Amino acid sequence: MSQFVLHLQSGTQYERIEPVESFVGQDSSGSFGILAGHARSMTSLVFGLARYRAGDGVWQYVALPGALLYFSDNQLYINTRRFHHDSDYMRIISVLREEMLAEEEKLRGVTESLQQLERAMLKRIWSLQAEQRTWT
Repeated sequence: MSQFVLHLQSGTQYERIEPVESFVGQDSSGSFGILAGHARSMTSLVFGLARYRAGDGVWQYVALPGALLYFSDNQLYINTRRFHHDSDYMRIISVLREEMLAEEEKLRGVTESLQQLERAMLKRIWSLQAEQRTWT
């Protein structure tokens, strides 16, 4: 079977994995697979798990908080903020679950901050309008 090279890259990590026989990922349109010789392509992977089969035939799982995938000339590049990979499905699911909870908590904090900012801005606009009515 033909093989290709997988480059997993983040701001702080880089791994070159070869040989790779196949890759399975998911973008907004659904799941897809890549084999050696695939046409050049680019897509955004969604938050979740991807997997690849190395030359030894063992599936490896990769937890990603979203990523940009680019395949060209039998080189697969996956660029993401961070990644974790493991051959143990249950262990990688646990890592993914922890990351999802942490992301949700951060998002909740950002949402609360934005709501507070919005309330403060509306309050200030109302007070400015009230001041303007007093002057006219």
